[in-house]
Amino acid sequence: MRRVRFHTYGGPEVLRVEEEAESPVPGPGELLVRTEAIGVTLPCVRRTHGDGKGGGDPLPAMPGGEIAGEVVALGPDVTGFAVGDRVTSVTFQGSYAELVLAPAVMATVIPDGASAVEAVALVRSGQVALAALSTAAPVGRESVLITGAASATGHLAVQLAKLQGVPRVVAAVGSADKAEFLYGLGADEVVTYDQDSWGEPVDIVLDGVGGELLPRALAAVTEGGRLIFFNSGGGTVPAFELLAGAKTITGLTMRRFATVNPERYARHHARLWELAASGQLRAAVHTELPLAEAAKAHEIIESRANLGKVVLRP
Repeated sequence: MRRVRFHTYGGPEVLRVEEEAESPVPGPGELLVRTEAIGVTLPCVRRTHGDGKGGGDPLPAMPGGEIAGEVVALGPDVTGFAVGDRVTSVTFQGSYAELVLAPAVMATVIPDGASAVEAVALVRSGQVALAALSTAAPVGRESVLITGAASATGHLAVQLAKLQGVPRVVAAVGSADKAEFLYGLGADEVVTYDQDSWGEPVDIVLDGVGGELLPRALAAVTEGGRLIFFNSGGGTVPAFELLAGAKTITGLTMRRFATVNPERYARHHARLWELAASGQLRAAVHTELPLAEAAKAHEIIESRANLGKVVLRP
């Protein structure tokens, strides 16, 4: 089978196409999926730089991400799936290949009539957006600011916040040329990271960027407000600001969310497809590229040029 791996840390240039790799064998709790679409995510792009937990993956390594395709084999003790099912799943490594091992706990069946590209553009990013919003639990007239708002997750979070009745949704992005895209999705305000002010403080920030932007994101939270931190960019904040402003930060990872809240994860999955089928939620696809052009996909993500999802096709 064909796969893409990296043998050293670095930028997009470290990705290498391997044509004759052995097919993996599913272990306990795993599905073997013949991929039809692979979603490229910022956290997995960052891991090619050695930015993963513990200083980086053992080399050589294959990026993770999201996949959609057909189940061709089941690991021991896997229930609820059958060979031939079309599924989508989050995979934390080994995604850039024609055959991929997917954790069954993170997998969900793709509805009839839906495409694999729709599945990777909607489900994982939508699950992150819904999990962040449900963790924040906006009520009444509370306002929300979303960083990385034009990203695969961010643009869905903008729409979902408006669908939940949030009266003021502020979209924060790196460049003003993304404003038209975000206003078209329902954003009430669009701000850029380099602006001196992001406007009036908000009750909630959903932070999908982190790093050097995190202190500004926290500063945008009003007294008694909260920040949901779901990015892989790290970052530090002064503890005194949390104390003085009575602010809270909550970390969110989908692996834990899906494991601890399987019923809610399943409800979110059904809700995402329901909203997409009714036309209330639009998962934007920035581009589709062949698997062999994975380096180009990483270049797009690293430059923050994408409006929505970047997808690889095996």
